[in-house]
Amino acid sequence: MSDRILSVEGLEVSLPVPTGTLNAVQGVSFHVERGETVCIVGESGCGKSLTALAIMDLLPKRARRTARELTLLGEPIIGVSESAMSDLRGNRMAMIFQEPMTSLNPAYTIGNQLEEALLRHRKVSRAQARERAVHLLERVGITAAGQRLRQYPHQLSGGLRQRVMIAMALMTGPDLIIADEPTTALDVTIQAQILHLLAELQREFHMGLVLITHDLGVVARIATRVVVMYAGQVVETGTAAEVFGAPRHPYTRGLLDCIPIPGKTKRGERLGTIPGMVPSLVGHMQGCHFAGRCNYVVDACREAPISLTATPGGAHQVRCIRADELIGERATAREDVA
Repeated sequence: MSDRILSVEGLEVSLPVPTGTLNAVQGVSFHVERGETVCIVGESGCGKSLTALAIMDLLPKRARRTARELTLLGEPIIGVSESAMSDLRGNRMAMIFQEPMTSLNPAYTIGNQLEEALLRHRKVSRAQARERAVHLLERVGITAAGQRLRQYPHQLSGGLRQRVMIAMALMTGPDLIIADEPTTALDVTIQAQILHLLAELQREFHMGLVLITHDLGVVARIATRVVVMYAGQVVETGTAAEVFGAPRHPYTRGLLDCIPIPGKTKRGERLGTIPGMVPSLVGHMQGCHFAGRCNYVVDACREAPISLTATPGGAHQVRCIRADELIGERATAREDVA
């Protein structure tokens, strides 16, 4: 049996807006193998979350989704009926959202919401579902799990709610979990605990994990492979060692240079920045999307679309016509982050 859980090729998402068509996701391709963590990184608004929602088929009704290939465990999940997708969501693939307070239903107890997923997808009794819920709550580090089942979301802290969301995602033993910035609403200490827990559970249950984040420090610690997105496109992808050890796209280099380095970045010192603004994705864009902010831009960058090109060996890909010229230059933060 193949170890490939998810395959995404040429994913496109567009939405009608008053000024035209917003091309939010443009030709995104990546895959997830069993037991690996793929991190999708980039600035807010680059299309990370819409990519995740497109995979789960949870886009707004007015959005249009197309792809050359979109498969889960070798079976196509684009063009299938809503009932078929409903059978997959929460079963073979699950999603952990940014804000657990708005993801959990305030009118139902934690126990009811955990049990519902298993009762929907498996032929089990409510007692068996409750037993599974208690086991997973304990596994994600929640004490007195049996008592927690009777509580409502507002009675739990943000960190506990996110642990409940992780337990809920694991109820049916899915092959794929997509975590969309799962620590955004949590304080720094709890963030580290949640990310450590996700990495531990991914190894224990041998799932595929797609982690969407803008925190490169997190990526360096847990990623198997990295997908860097900018303005709706994948601009660089490769193993974590390749992307952090030898970043080849100016945007990736800029992100790494923005990371403060413990022991080297002095108190009060100006942090790194990427000048300029993310371009509008309404309508057609000519040439490289990063051209307006790039220190290495030349006329050819603006003249035609730039393709994602593989390096020798094929694992490391970059969307930059000057990548080979810039390969000798180093991003100042990369060694310390990696």
